[in-house]
Formats: sequence, structure tokens, C-alpha cells
Amino acid sequence: MFEKTIAAISTALQDGAISIVRVSGDQAIEIVQKIFSGNIINAKSHTIHYGFIMDQDKPVDEVLVSVFRAPKTYTREDIVEINCHGGTYITRKILALVLSKGAVLAKPGEFSQRAFYHGRIDLSQAEAVQDMIEASNDVAANMAIYGIRGSVKKLLQPLIDGIMDIIAQIEVNIDYPEYEDIEQLTTQDLIPKTKQWLKEIDVILQKAQTGQIYKRGIDTVIIGKPNVGKSSLLNALLEEDKAIVTDIAGTTRDIVEGQIHIGSLQLNLIDTAGIREASDKIEKIGIEKSQEKLKEAQLVILLFDGSKPLDSEDEALLEMTKDKQRIIVYNKADLACHDGICISAKNKDIQPLFDAIKDLYEKDILKEDPILSNERQIGLLQQAKEDMNRAYDAMLMQVEPDLIEIDIQQAHDHLKEILGEVHREDLIDTLFTNFCLGK
Repeated sequence: MFEKTIAAISTALQDGAISIVRVSGDQAIEIVQKIFSGNIINAKSHTIHYGFIMDQDKPVDEVLVSVFRAPKTYTREDIVEINCHGGTYITRKILALVLSKGAVLAKPGEFSQRAFYHGRIDLSQAEAVQDMIEASNDVAANMAIYGIRGSVKKLLQPLIDGIMDIIAQIEVNIDYPEYEDIEQLTTQDLIPKTKQWLKEIDVILQKAQTGQIYKRGIDTVIIGKPNVGKSSLLNALLEEDKAIVTDIAGTTRDIVEGQIHIGSLQLNLIDTAGIREASDKIEKIGIEKSQEKLKEAQLVILLFDGSKPLDSEDEALLEMTKDKQRIIVYNKADLACHDGICISAKNKDIQPLFDAIKDLYEKDILKEDPILSNERQIGLLQQAKEDMNRAYDAMLMQVEPDLIEIDIQQAHDHLKEILGEVHREDLIDTLFTNFCLGK
């Protein structure tokens, strides 16, 4: 399928200690040999060779060349990697020399695409490779490494096997109705299996959606009346003076954002304008934005002034956030402290808040469990569930089994599409173009 030998820079194109130019294809070894001072034509697989990259008779760079012979390579093709010094000029020059000897520049994601088409990895593993590159926290990295190891296929295989069992039962009755020793199948026989299958897919979907929240970070909004210390708390969490802090109520007029990591968790923090009756048009706009962010928030830090009793505005905020995942915090604990989580944002005494966030989330982080890694996979799983729900409804209405098989088969295909075993070429091409160049 892939006739051309491809090449690309596989490391970040910036000045550094080392860069790697990767070459993959039937002619990879021969092409690199043309510009390498050492001899790699008969080199054993998985060996490293010292020498110089040459431009005719002129040495360009001192390098180490790694040789990997098919099929035990990432792409299942011959691969050669040139480990050169990391200057952008030198790296580009070596790539240009490789291209001048017959290789073509790889498209984004083409190495992984070849690995997929040659059966080295399934589509979920290919996506996990990109997820690992883009991981911004421990949860995302853990999800990616399990994906690379094939956990998605292991997760889905019981669902696929369950569907195949249902389809097999239906088709035996369709193909061999004349045999008396084959029990006549009815929808009543399929209902228990289908119901159990739907329960299993619900568990996987719930874990997947939770995992996506942890992977992207938890959208966290700091809410409270004006001048209770929201901006001071944001600055303390971020360990920088990002938000303006004054004694004047209503200083924050717009949304201020930042990110922090607490253990394995990533919090996408949003400091909002104090919620109250606005004193002017600009503040009113800021408060409206705060209320919008509150609706979208996955976690609310509800901040009160610990030096004062709660008033009607505080009670209104309690009511407004009662259905949200929230942590209630009393600030200015250096002055007084109520029952609950007490901090002093001004003095950066916020460890109790860190502990509360860890207690709330870290026990649920799916560090060991396999999980779907992205929206494409979750979307296809939801489609499979919808297919089976249609089949289940038809079973309850006593529709003949052979008439509901089309929905069950569709669910099977959607599961297979997650792994790339059923796919459209144009969608596969689009998916891999989102990968970084050289991967």
C-alpha cells in the first residue's frame, strides 16, 4: 500500500542537544547509506552506528544512526533514525539530504498511519500515542499509556463478544429453521442478554466521561460576594499575582483564569466577579459572565468571609450552587473560623483546600482501569448503545429476532469502528492529519 519511503524530523524543531530524523520504508537503509560515512547495508536490526553525515565529500554532522529492520519496528517497515546535534539548521540540512536521495517528506501522522495499516497497532492505540504527546497531567498520561498497551480493545472485547453471541443465536435460527434439535429463538430469550449488555456499556460510558473530565482538567469556578477574597485565593493557588486585589468591593469585573496541579489533578481555575446587585453597567456584565461560568463549572469553590456571619446574599449563593459539585470555604481564618474548611488566602494558608479537593476527587481517578480516551471513541460507543436500545425496544414489542438483527449488527460495527477494524478511508486520513509531524 505504501510504496514510497518517508522521512521527517521526529523531535521538536528547536535548538537543543539532540534531534532525530526518522526514515521509514523499503529504501530507508539504502537512502541513509548514501549520506552516511559508516556501513549499515548489512547491519543487524536494533543496532546503533557511529559516523558522519556527508554532503558529497564534506562532513555535515557527527551522528549516531539507529537501524531497525522490518517487521519488528513501529511501522513494520525498515526504519532508520539519524540522531544528530539539535540545531535547527543542521537538522533541516540532514532532512534535505535524505529527501534528495529519494525519500519523500512524511505527512503529519504518517508513521502512525503506516503502523495502523500494517496491523502494528489498532486505531485506539494510534490515538493514544497522540494523547501521550499532548498529556498535560498524570491522569491524561496514565490513560494514554494504557491505551498504547491496547487496553481499549480489552475493554471492548466483552461487549463485542456479547453482540456476536446474540447475532449467532439469531442467525442459527434463520439459517437452519428445519432442524428440530435447534431450539426456536424468541425475543424473550434475547432480552436478558441485551439488558445485561446495556448495563455493561453504561458502566464503561460513565467511567469514560469521568475520565475525560480528569484528562482535560476540572473546570473550577471561585464564587462569592465581592471582597471575600476570591482574587487573593486565585493568586495563592496560582502562586502569582494574576488577579487585582484591593479592599474595594467589585474590583474584579471580568473572568480571570489559570491552571494548577494538585497531585494527579489538573484544575482549570476561573475567578469571577463578585455576585451581587451590580452598581454599574460594566460590573453587571462581569456578574452575568460569572453566572454563565457557574452553569458550566464542574467544581465550585464557594467562598465566604470567615470574619462575618452569613447574610442573605451568602444564603442566596448557597441556594444557587446546591446542585453543583462544591466545596464551601471560609476565608480570613486568621480572624475567625467557622465549622468547615477554613483558610487564609492573604497569608497563603490554603492547604486545607488542597486536602479537600484531593479527598473529593483522587479516590475516583481511574489510574489502573482501562478507559476510552477521546470524544470519537465515546461518541461511537454511545451510538452502539443507541443501536442496542432500539433493538431492545423491538424485543419488548415482540418483533421477530431476524428483523432486529440490523440494529444489533450496527452496534457491532460501531464498536469495531472504535478500533479501526471498520472504517472509512477519508475519516482515517483526517484523523491522522491531526497528529504531529514526524509521528
